[in-house]
Amino acid sequence: MFRKGFFILGIVLLFSYSIEAQSHYPGQHQDKFVLHDQLFSPIQAFDLHQIRLLDGRFKENMLREQAWIKQLDTKRLLHSFRNNAGIYSANEGGYFAMKKYGGWESLDCDLRGHTTGHLLSGLALMYAQTGDDYYKIKADSLIKGLAEVQTALNQNGYLSAFPQELINRNLAGKSVWAPWYTLHKIYAGLIDQYLYCDNKQALAIAEKMGLWAYKKLQPVSPEQRRIMLRNEFGGINESFYNLYAITGKKEFQWLAEFFYHNETIDPLKEGKDVLDPKHANTFIPKLLGLARNYEIEGKGDADTIAAFFWNTVINHHSFATGSNSDKEHFFKPDELSKHLSGYTGETCNVYNMLKLTRHLYTHSGDVKYADYYEKALFNHILGQQDPATGMVAYFLPMLAGAHKVYSTPENSFWCCVGSGFENHAKYGEGIYYHDANSVFINLFIASELNWKEQNFSLKQETIFPQYGQMKLTVTAAPSQPLGIKIRYPSWAKSVSVKLNGKVQKLNNLAGEYISLSQKWRTNDIIEVEFPMELSLKPTNDNPDKVAIMYGPIVLAGKMGTAQMSSPAPYSDATVYNDYYKYLYHVPSDMITSLHLNPQNLTSTIEKVPNETLTFKTKTEGIILQPLYDIHRERYVVYWDMIHD
Repeated sequence: MFRKGFFILGIVLLFSYSIEAQSHYPGQHQDKFVLHDQLFSPIQAFDLHQIRLLDGRFKENMLREQAWIKQLDTKRLLHSFRNNAGIYSANEGGYFAMKKYGGWESLDCDLRGHTTGHLLSGLALMYAQTGDDYYKIKADSLIKGLAEVQTALNQNGYLSAFPQELINRNLAGKSVWAPWYTLHKIYAGLIDQYLYCDNKQALAIAEKMGLWAYKKLQPVSPEQRRIMLRNEFGGINESFYNLYAITGKKEFQWLAEFFYHNETIDPLKEGKDVLDPKHANTFIPKLLGLARNYEIEGKGDADTIAAFFWNTVINHHSFATGSNSDKEHFFKPDELSKHLSGYTGETCNVYNMLKLTRHLYTHSGDVKYADYYEKALFNHILGQQDPATGMVAYFLPMLAGAHKVYSTPENSFWCCVGSGFENHAKYGEGIYYHDANSVFINLFIASELNWKEQNFSLKQETIFPQYGQMKLTVTAAPSQPLGIKIRYPSWAKSVSVKLNGKVQKLNNLAGEYISLSQKWRTNDIIEVEFPMELSLKPTNDNPDKVAIMYGPIVLAGKMGTAQMSSPAPYSDATVYNDYYKYLYHVPSDMITSLHLNPQNLTSTIEKVPNETLTFKTKTEGIILQPLYDIHRERYVVYWDMIHD
């Protein structure tokens, strides 16, 4: 989101990746679309309900997310919508009976209502991931309330927690904070409710909203459109493409194409890196719409554009964690060491990069996409959540000595809180994929897969990354041969595979798939081990500014809590945009340099006995642990290397 709270006409906000939004990938929701994808994707995604998480670090996050979702009051979430429509909500206008949510859900915030859209997506994903009816029932109550508001507004299908005047201001190029972005969240949440929960009322509401938008935007002139699209609009083009595919209505295709942003996308066609200094999360979601259109149409240059953008971001604008941006903006390519600030790595950016990665992976099957997905999921998304409260961090600071700053239960509701409702509800979606005759295992997360169409099910037991070992057990076997393909990650120097206790001879290289194909039997067991090693990841522009890795995992130095005073590590809700200008008060004597031997790291870093994933530098005595497990204290990710 563009945090200034107003639209600056002179800034052209680049591409568009759909920020927190509905999730649909090739192979999913086959019975939900009138128009089926014309693209033949070599890799297909499983529906989320076919995967269940088993006990482990990811499931722990999911359970905390469930507790947080259950605390949110549907009446309070609907209050701003009802207020906008003039619907009775509580006595005395709600002063005594209705406690208002604050932060970005305040009644005077232009983005009010976005959280409800995010939550609809989160509830849909949680229902699919767990099968627990609680999440569907809670979503049903929100959808029923939104339908009442839409009827009461009686504005050709318009639905929002703010009046249409905010849309009019956007059309006129006047000061306003991203109204189409907020509407995108609602569209996306409603579509998710239809795709994952089969809620037809949600689809009806979304269709009416779409037809309102069509009538609203039909008269817009080309110049007016050009001005309007400079304001952040999230991934609304992706939503309209999905509505088009679901309903077959050309109005929604027109809308999706209306939100094609030439000023940001056209330079990519020419292979130009024009990211600096664009607002990253305005840029990214626009490409999701392109990717979705490419799948629907099966032709065009959208995939080439999206792949160029992805490679540019990953190779020239991303930190060791897989995150990107400084104060929400891209910077000059490769200048990572100049942007190790307290405001790096907006979580919504990573959320959207993972979405784009999923699309591009299904289009190609290239292992590099799965490698990135693992890096960003483990190092950023998994560590975004405070294990003490379930609150989430907006940024993942690369500033030496910074700490994660978490949201508050009542007065934050940032965009990254919204994407957080989804992040921790859908861990299952990137683990397994398939083609016609094989299942692909991309992530090493304790889980179960049920591929009903093939009468095949699989149980993956692992505590990765504590150890690089996985045990795969066939729990239901088809009558015909089936391939099991296991990602050989790029970080692994070697691999060992056993089938029912017998060592397998392999000729695979890192960056490929290990392929096992046979007629499987129930209780067949595959044991896989990838030995994990220490390595250094330098910044692109300074070989002596390094992050320490263990396999794909970023190890950070635990630096204590000196000069951290309340409300740290939480945001101060009384300070405007606290997360965006947070003062970390890093102690002046913080150690930020390490004696390291890059040719033999184990000579300068030792493993702590009887502790998992815990290391110590021999000279300084700094404890190193996975960044995802360092909470409520300071840390260092990038060190100045003193050569030993």
